[in-house]
Amino acid sequence: MADYDYDVLVIGSGPGGYVAAIRAAQLGLKTACVEGRETLGGTCLNVGCIPSKALLHASEYFDAAANGAMAAMGIKVTPELDLGAMQAQRLDAVKGLTGGIEFLFKKNKVEWIKGYAQFKDAHTVEVAGKTVTAKNIVIATGSSVTPLPGVEIDNAGGVIVDSTGALELSSVPRKMVVIGGGVIGLELGSVWRRLGAEVIVVEFLDQLLPGMDGDVRKEAAKIFKKQGMTLKLGTKVTSVTPSGNGANVTVEPAKGGEAEVIEADVVLVSIGRRANTDGLGLDAIGLELNQRGQIETDHDFGTKVDGVWAIGDVIPGPMLAHKAEDEGIAVAENIAGLTGIVNHDIIPGVVYTSPEFAGVGLTEEQARERGAIKVGKFPMLANSRAKTNHEPDGFVKVIADAETDRVLGVWCIATVAGTMIAQAAQAMEFGATSEDIAYTCHAHPTHSEAIKEAAMAVRGKAIHV
Repeated sequence: MADYDYDVLVIGSGPGGYVAAIRAAQLGLKTACVEGRETLGGTCLNVGCIPSKALLHASEYFDAAANGAMAAMGIKVTPELDLGAMQAQRLDAVKGLTGGIEFLFKKNKVEWIKGYAQFKDAHTVEVAGKTVTAKNIVIATGSSVTPLPGVEIDNAGGVIVDSTGALELSSVPRKMVVIGGGVIGLELGSVWRRLGAEVIVVEFLDQLLPGMDGDVRKEAAKIFKKQGMTLKLGTKVTSVTPSGNGANVTVEPAKGGEAEVIEADVVLVSIGRRANTDGLGLDAIGLELNQRGQIETDHDFGTKVDGVWAIGDVIPGPMLAHKAEDEGIAVAENIAGLTGIVNHDIIPGVVYTSPEFAGVGLTEEQARERGAIKVGKFPMLANSRAKTNHEPDGFVKVIADAETDRVLGVWCIATVAGTMIAQAAQAMEFGATSEDIAYTCHAHPTHSEAIKEAAMAVRGKAIHV
């Protein structure tokens, strides 16, 4: 039997990688994690989920003070924006959480190998000029921003930026063009709109938020327009050219038509993400990528190369931190001889704007393609807590199988939809029917009562509408 340096070597320390490494170590396996960044945590903690939420939360406070929401509740203030301090608290949040992972590595005896790994064979990688061997190697290298052909990102210049650059702006743009009406573009566009920028969202498709339920997508457009965003849907970008201290964005209807030039101080390119596989040397171990540039795995997250596993954004499925985390736990347990499972049919997705948009399971469109369904909806306007909090926007929608009543999908628009959706995901994991949810006592007054009422509406019996 070969003598390896480690039982498990994880390449990448994002949500999938660091969780896989910690879980493997907890299970008694000698574990190391390769990471070339100066800090652990990957995109999510350093330039993704965490810093964006820090700015979203802070900008919500500013917006509430500046645009009358506080005054409606008897609190009169005139806010002054200190963007430097706002950015400092963002960096502080990141520092605390990335440092926390380093602490957890030490606590669980996970060795951090600093550098970037390249395969030499299925059990050997080279990192910073040194050779490291492991019985099992987990690829958890995450994803990066998909480039827009012909458009050069210059985050340091602060004009044509990606999501990383949009977090680092040192002043509020007068006008920002967001290319892409998906989650990241809408979240970061929301931050700068609240802080005073004019925001124009350009989306090639005829609706925002691809992949979400149709009713959610339609309502999203209404909400963002009401908040002051300009939406150019069914519109394609043909060029982005620097001009003076800004850039000119040329757009035209996706189905053909007259071109228009939009002048902007900042252009945010946010059209998606792609798997990080460059430089890994996958050809050295005979591991090919699929048509989308991802690594295919089996149910246990093993690749076709024995001893090489993959999780997170580099494999098929939604590019979400919590999906990667669950896969990290599962792959470590599978390597240890246990049974690690991820139910990919029940992975919630959340857009952290205000209100939040969240969903789990099938959209109504997907469910109808599979057979007869029943749908119940309940407006947040009729929810007592939302009404009391001056948060009228949104609804909850429960989709159930017409014959079995089993819940197939739940979609929410509410200020706390991201928290509410956990209840729906857990209910679906247990195979709940809409009746199960309807007959579960919910605390009053809470936003979550809207889920109960939507479940009651599936059976035609909502109380408060």
